[in-house]
Amino acid sequence: MDQLLGLAPILLMFVAMWFILIRPAKKRQQETQNMQSSLQRGDKVITIGGLHGVIDAIEDTAVTLKIAENVRVKFDRQAIGRIVNDDSVK
Repeated sequence: MDQLLGLAPILLMFVAMWFILIRPAKKRQQETQNMQSSLQRGDKVITIGGLHGVIDAIEDTAVTLKIAENVRVKFDRQAIGRIVNDDSVK
């Protein structure tokens, strides 16, 4: 019984770390994957490097962004950081 009580703080720290670190990270990763899989042509996006553009074409693992007139750049889907709504740009 004393050994079980001795392990209780270690188990409590593991559970706390799970809820503080691991669980939110998995949730963010899942949200990012959902966003990247739902990309559509015409979406305004920002890459993880900070490049703003509009999706011109979508392939299995790549996305072509139009960043200016007659300028298109190809990125991996994983490089898309977020979709920008017109409401958020002022």
